[in-house]
Amino acid sequence: MTAHVPTFGGFVAASAAAGRLVVQPRMGFGDPDRMRAGLGRTKAATARTAGTLTVDSYTRVNDLAGALAAVREGTGLNGYPIATHSPDTTREVLDGLYGADFPVQVRHGSARPDAIIRALAAAGLDATEGGPVSYCLPYGRTPLRDSVAAWERACELLAEGARPGAVPHLESFGGCLLGQLCPPGLLVAMSVLECVFFARHGLRSVSLSYAQQTDAVQDEEALRALHRLAGEFLPAGVDHHVVLYTYMGVFPHTERGATRLLEASARLAIRSGAGRLIVKTAAEAHRIPTVEENVRALETAAAAAALAGPPEPLAADPDGEVYQEARTLVETVLGLHPDLSRALNEAFARGLLDVPFCLHPDNAGRSLGFIDPGGRLRWARTGAMPIRADPAAGAAPLTSSGLIAALWHVAGRYDLPGDDDAPGEDEGGGRRERPVVAPLTV
Repeated sequence: MTAHVPTFGGFVAASAAAGRLVVQPRMGFGDPDRMRAGLGRTKAATARTAGTLTVDSYTRVNDLAGALAAVREGTGLNGYPIATHSPDTTREVLDGLYGADFPVQVRHGSARPDAIIRALAAAGLDATEGGPVSYCLPYGRTPLRDSVAAWERACELLAEGARPGAVPHLESFGGCLLGQLCPPGLLVAMSVLECVFFARHGLRSVSLSYAQQTDAVQDEEALRALHRLAGEFLPAGVDHHVVLYTYMGVFPHTERGATRLLEASARLAIRSGAGRLIVKTAAEAHRIPTVEENVRALETAAAAAALAGPPEPLAADPDGEVYQEARTLVETVLGLHPDLSRALNEAFARGLLDVPFCLHPDNAGRSLGFIDPGGRLRWARTGAMPIRADPAAGAAPLTSSGLIAALWHVAGRYDLPGDDDAPGEDEGGGRRERPVVAPLTV
């Protein structure tokens, strides 16, 4: 392995300074040889890439015995069991690939990530992602209090386990809560709060995430708000960048529609000044993608980004709805207690943070999002959160058909036959109106 590896955040910053968007796949294989081959193909792609080791489901829930049994039996896994394979094995996977021109991040999904953090540090890695809320509420029934405590330890382990001179990097998954139908103000606030949490527990390099939603202009407004709030709330000296996720909900079923959506996310990343893009592939609606399909997605996104041109001034109000909602939520939580761990627990206990459609026992479940006739995500109900619902939402109950229509909203738009421009955008990246397909009824 290369002896001198720059920081993950430094690699993204240098790429941005050179006018290059970093593109990154979701990729993980249980077999070390397949994992190495996947990383090698990612590095060789015609794009500015970062590598990914996505962890398997057994390891995510700390069933290390199950992971070990699967490895011994040769059972296929849906990710790389980093806490089961030895550090030497992982170093062999990375040897000659991981280096100054190719950082690697471990992605996992665990509410209790201690074993994962110890394993990645032992293998010489220092970049991962998650968060005390974002890797708890959507994924299981781990009590939020336990997840918060576990992530305190994880931050400290990551900071303490780094090699001399390294700057460990931690990405918040907070901008991706449940992937869809959550108005952007809460996504932005959660990403900021988790990164403040990381900084308070010793991390000096973080990234703030946001998942592409239903409206290009609203998404750009949200990403700009994320940049601004990071500057306002993160401590001075904490390196940070914004990472955008290509749409995480129901994906278009046609290859053409999926490609158009991916290209739209790359243009959005450029327009909003995001430093990194997590891609999805044209196979997402059907099955787990192959390495080749991941590489094709990386190259498609990189090409779309290269053609997008430099960021342009935002047409929307910089002090608009998304910024104001997110700032209100962040200030409310930070005002609950000086200890952010206690503040996060109290915020959810009181319903001051409330994720729509989230069934976790520690989530109040009184909020509800909807897609308005213009395609924007808005609040139908806000519960006890200190923000207002849309008065135009009405009082009609959410129906099963309405929910299904909302879940298919983006896929339906991009699968529509038409010209080659992404729905909702003109050639310059601005908003172009097109009829909304079956908006959510509330």
